[in-house]
Amino acid sequence: MSQNSQALPKPKLARKIKVLIWSAAILLVLLLTLAIVYQIMVYPPTAEAKAAMKSDKQVTVSIGQAGYRFEPAEGEKAIIQPNVILYPGGLVDPKSYAPVARKLAEAGHRVYIASMPLNLAFTGQNKADAFIAEHPEDRYVIGGHSLGGVFASRYAVEHLNQIDGVFYFAAYADEAGSLADAKFPVLQMTASNDGVLSWEDWGKGKRFMPSQTQYVTIDGGNHGQFGSYGVQKGDKPARITPQEQLDQVSGELLGWMNSIQAEQ
Repeated sequence: MSQNSQALPKPKLARKIKVLIWSAAILLVLLLTLAIVYQIMVYPPTAEAKAAMKSDKQVTVSIGQAGYRFEPAEGEKAIIQPNVILYPGGLVDPKSYAPVARKLAEAGHRVYIASMPLNLAFTGQNKADAFIAEHPEDRYVIGGHSLGGVFASRYAVEHLNQIDGVFYFAAYADEAGSLADAKFPVLQMTASNDGVLSWEDWGKGKRFMPSQTQYVTIDGGNHGQFGSYGVQKGDKPARITPQEQLDQVSGELLGWMNSIQAEQ
């Protein structure tokens, strides 16, 4: 049989190419649509959060492959232990946590905010590895907001020898991240006007907390004001300002870390 007799008839070949082009075009449109919808779904940082991302005489802000770093501007000699690793809430831009990171850095702590693929913590549970590798001799606490807290807890369970404490912002541990037998300090922080947190799941999660867990409620605060990204869908209005909640959250976290520092 000749090569000409084996070749596709030209009309069939043209039709096949046309189908492939249309299929590729439809796929491209779908991907672009998904990208646009995803961008709409992600909570962006407020103007205040963006301002907190800028280095100044007090805090140096830098970007690494795994996320953002906040350090006292005086350098290594000014660093107070422990370092802090923060996992963002689901679909929240990590820069939204710049205000609280800046507060902690102004107090002398080195702070890392993880940048998660697709802004979802379950896609980057081990992001903390890169931060700890920078200063493996240092002490670290890890925590997160909402979904970020769940996966920060799971990381801690798998790295108990590298973590000195875990904190939760409107979050809880599940069975895979159970700290029931942990010996280090744990801080559980919630807000009275939180309309996003599943209080039922949070209550069930208490069985995964060690006896030394410290529970703190921010009276009048809500879910979104643990970060700085505006109003979150389903949340209740806060009875305190974002600045007031920021001051209380950072103050409680600093006080809790002071006790860890005293154990050195």
